[in-house]
Amino acid sequence: MIKIAERFQISPFLVFYLIHSLQFGVGVLGFQRIIAEKAGQDSWIVVIIAGILVHASLWMIYRILNGSNGNIVTVHEGLFGKWIGGILSFLFTLYFGLVAITVLRSYIEIVVVWMFPDLNIWLFSFTFLLLVYYIIMGGFRVVTGISFFGVVLPIYILLTFLFPLQFSEIRNLFPIFNHSVKDIALATKNMSLTIMGFESLLIYYPFIKNANKSKKWAHLSVAYTTLVYAFICIMTIIYFSEEQLEKTIWATLTIWKIIELPFVERFEYIGIANWIIIILPNICLSLWCASRCVKDVFRFKQKYSLIILLLVVYLAINFTKTREHVNLLNDIAGQIGFYVMFAYIPLIFLFTLIIRKVKGGKV
Repeated sequence: MIKIAERFQISPFLVFYLIHSLQFGVGVLGFQRIIAEKAGQDSWIVVIIAGILVHASLWMIYRILNGSNGNIVTVHEGLFGKWIGGILSFLFTLYFGLVAITVLRSYIEIVVVWMFPDLNIWLFSFTFLLLVYYIIMGGFRVVTGISFFGVVLPIYILLTFLFPLQFSEIRNLFPIFNHSVKDIALATKNMSLTIMGFESLLIYYPFIKNANKSKKWAHLSVAYTTLVYAFICIMTIIYFSEEQLEKTIWATLTIWKIIELPFVERFEYIGIANWIIIILPNICLSLWCASRCVKDVFRFKQKYSLIILLLVVYLAINFTKTREHVNLLNDIAGQIGFYVMFAYIPLIFLFTLIIRKVKGGKV
C-alpha cells in the first residue's frame, strides 16, 4: 500500500493537464508524414481511432488502479510477487527514461536542423536537465504546475494552423475510406509515439485526491488531445498534396514557414523556441515517474535515483549523434509504447480481474 499525505496531492481536475502535457509533445511537429505514409488522406481517421483506443486503455488503467491501494508497483507485487513484480516495475523506469531521452533528443535535432547547426548539444542538454532537476526536486505539485503552464501558455500556437486555409484544397480529403483496414491499422500503430504519455497515470495515481473523481478529467484530456491532433492533421492534409506530405519530415514546421506577420519574418523560429515550454513538462513528468518507480521498488531516495537517471539521459542524448540514431530511437520508443498501451495494459487488466474474482478481494 502506498499512502501519500494530502499536502502532497493534487486536485482531480489537474489530471487533465498532466495527461495532455505528456501526450502533446515533439511528435506534433512531424507525426503527419508518419501516418500519411500508410493512410494518406484518411490519416485524420487514424487519429480518431487512436484516440478511441486510448480511451479504452485509460478506462482499463482506472479499473486496475481503483482497487490497488497504490500504483502499478503495488499491482505488480500483488499479482506477481515481490521479485517478479519488482522487475516489471523497474522496466517502467527504463520505459519512462527512454521517453525522456527520445523527446529531448528529437527536440534538439529540430533545433540543430532548423535554427542552430553548430549548437553545443553537451551544454544545451546539461542546462536543460539542470532545470528539470530543479523542478522535480520541488515535488510532484511543482511538476503538475509546470504541466499546467505547458498546456496553457503555448495554446495560441493552435491558431497558427489556420494560416494554410488560404492556400488549401478541401478536395485533398477525398475520397474518404480509400485505404484498407491493414493500412489503417499500421498507421494507427505508427501513431503510438505521438499519443503515448497517458500511461504515466499508472505511477502518479496515489498523488491524486479522490482519484476516482479524476476519471472524467482524464477522459476529457484524451478527447481534447485527439481533437487537436485531428484538427492539425486535417489542416495538413488540405494544405499538402499526398506526394508532398510523404516527403515532408516536419510538416508543422513547414506550415509555419508560410506565416507572415508584421513583427516577425520567420515564425518557425518562434514556434520552435516556444516548443521548449511544451517539452519541458514531457521531460519532467517522465523522469519523475521513472525515479518514483525506483523509490517504490527499491525504497531508494527519489533524489538519488533522479540524479542517476539524469546522468544516464545526459549521456544517451549526447552519444546519439546522427539523424539515423534519432530515427531509431523514435522507432524503438514508438514500438515499446504501442505494446505497453495496447498489449501490456489489457493483459494486466485481465489478470487483475481474474485474481480479484478468485480472491474475492483487491490486489
